[in-house]
Amino acid sequence: MQQHDIDVFRNQSVQPRQHLIDGKAQAASDGQTMEVISPIDGQVLTSVSRGTAADIERAVAAARKAFEAGSWSQMAPANRKKILFKWADLIEAKAMELAVLGVRDNGTEISMAYKAEPFSAAGTIRYYAEALDKVYGEIANTDPAFLGLIHREPVGVVGAIIPWNFPMMIGAWKLGPALAAGNSVVLKPAETASLTLHRMAELALDAGLPPGVLNVVFGEGPVVGEALGISMDVDVLVFTGSGGVGRRLLEYSARSNLKRVFLELGGKSPHIIFNDAPDLDVAAKAAAAGIFRNAGQVCVAGSRLLVQADIHDDFVAQVAKHAAAFRVGDPLDITTQMGAVNSARQLEQNLTFVARAAEQGAKLMTGGNHIMQETGGYFMEPTVFSNVAADADLAQKEVFGPVLAITKFSDEAEAIALANSTKLGLASGVWTSDFGRAHRMVRAIRAGVVHVNTYGGADGTVPLGGVGQSGNGHDKSMHAFDKYTNLKTAWMKL
Repeated sequence: MQQHDIDVFRNQSVQPRQHLIDGKAQAASDGQTMEVISPIDGQVLTSVSRGTAADIERAVAAARKAFEAGSWSQMAPANRKKILFKWADLIEAKAMELAVLGVRDNGTEISMAYKAEPFSAAGTIRYYAEALDKVYGEIANTDPAFLGLIHREPVGVVGAIIPWNFPMMIGAWKLGPALAAGNSVVLKPAETASLTLHRMAELALDAGLPPGVLNVVFGEGPVVGEALGISMDVDVLVFTGSGGVGRRLLEYSARSNLKRVFLELGGKSPHIIFNDAPDLDVAAKAAAAGIFRNAGQVCVAGSRLLVQADIHDDFVAQVAKHAAAFRVGDPLDITTQMGAVNSARQLEQNLTFVARAAEQGAKLMTGGNHIMQETGGYFMEPTVFSNVAADADLAQKEVFGPVLAITKFSDEAEAIALANSTKLGLASGVWTSDFGRAHRMVRAIRAGVVHVNTYGGADGTVPLGGVGQSGNGHDKSMHAFDKYTNLKTAWMKL
């Protein structure tokens, strides 16, 4: 990746986008549009259709028609595989265009976005393409007078609501297994980051995906998200985002057809540093990167740093030093380490948490301010608080911004108690040279992921899912197929 390659796409005009329904661009039913604001400068980047409930109905009907027709659901697995591989190839061929478009839309630094968005998405699609003809049914070990066959079938129509922080990566976590299993999908991108998912869907059509199999409807959550949730013809709904919205989606399921709802709702992940960490400087750098990359807008961000008492002061000073050295700036500059916060609303929320932390007695070590205001963009300093009480807002609530809460602990038992002191349980991290302690912590921490002597970067071969109020179900790995398939028993007397 070179700067001049980025600059080719930096200022390209972005044409207004319409919904993609049944393989065609379609305006909103009432003709309304909504502006897309770039977090880099606060200016209008383009516009997209403002979806309505009627638009969702059209998209779901197209998805159902395609599923029942069998153009995709009954296609030979080898042929589905070829189309998905071609889709992945097209995404990679357009990687720089997609990465720059995404950065202009959501503010992620290009050094992260280039790999984490188009290349991650292409890799995920290839993974499930390769896997789709290796998902077998079963023959039960029954009485010889009977034959028990267990078939695995696609569920039908999948509704997918995708967040704004990594739309291509997280979108592919849903689309890869859902489409590989033979389903049709209606996808709702986030209001503040929708352009790359729409372009991905166009590339899927170019690759040969039949019309109606993948539909994209822009719009606001309370309108199109609700319509997707209460639809009587959506079989499974998958969502990554906030706990409040996740609860509403469960309510919509109860109000409609009892569709299965799978939720990844974020976390308040503990990042635990014991005094016997193999390399404390490496751990300090990882602690900073684990919260400040993508301006802290990462669901598994290590937003709570728990540090053993006898190394606390020196370690906190190191982390604060690394935080202050983070290069915040133009996210389309290859040297930038932290780009823009996604929206003015998100920036305001971050700053409210900073003010509240100070009121609750936390000590500000560095950062805490809105910076680069002259650009019109939404930039914030990497922010570190120490002396954060276990029951403080900053220790209990997800900020989803570049704000780190540091708490001291004395021993292993206290570290476990602090790690498990929130209602969330998505990810965690432990740094220790004690092999036994590492295993004890993995067992004791209530989280879907426990990193040991590293933080972040788990690939697609392992599942990502939370416990507690971090959600249910799993993205990534072969386990993701469980969300998008039904089991059917055939019981035969011989």
